[in-house]
Amino acid sequence: MWRLLQFPLCPFSRKVRFMLAAKGVTVELVRVLPWDKPAELMALNPAGQTPVLELDGTAIANSAAICDYFEETVSRTPLLAGTPEERAETRRLTAWFDQKFYAEVTVPLLSERMYKRLYLRQPPDGTALRQASRAAEVHVDYLDWLLERRRWLSGAAFGLADIAAAAQLSVADYLSGLQWDGHEPSRIWYSALKSRPTFRPLLGERMEGLPPPDHYDKLDF
Repeated sequence: MWRLLQFPLCPFSRKVRFMLAAKGVTVELVRVLPWDKPAELMALNPAGQTPVLELDGTAIANSAAICDYFEETVSRTPLLAGTPEERAETRRLTAWFDQKFYAEVTVPLLSERMYKRLYLRQPPDGTALRQASRAAEVHVDYLDWLLERRRWLSGAAFGLADIAAAAQLSVADYLSGLQWDGHEPSRIWYSALKSRPTFRPLLGERMEGLPPPDHYDKLDF
């Protein structure tokens, strides 16, 4: 069985776990904290980042590489399907959330509301949190715009873009970084994802000493 080195609020670990669950691939979860630079993680991925998949000495690091590997090797539930144009749109939106949303929203929330609180014992930077909040509002506005025109983010079918978005949004929501009021298209879409058995286990996990808001794992929020 594959072993997945990850931690609960790593959005890229969540992306891989959601994707593998959708494809019916079972993995053993190994919790690591990258900032502690554990020896096993550094040996498998010298970049010191999660997630990393390992099986019998073979390691695959980086969520994009892992998702590509299993999309190529597991035919069940294609997540990068459709026409070349549709696949290009899926890749574009996956990169949008992996890169732009992550940098503008997830990173400052993780830094200010998780790392500083749990590990540095410092108060958050209010300016950084306000900037993240404004960026999150822009991103959810864009989600609304897409979902007013499509059933799923990149088209008619559920796919990798929905998984990448849900991974980032779920971490931001855990850290009280999202405002859902006034975003009905995004609320309906995200509620549908939250109801999936392949996604719900992620919503049940917690970082010790850092509880999520009450609405976090509820379908009606």
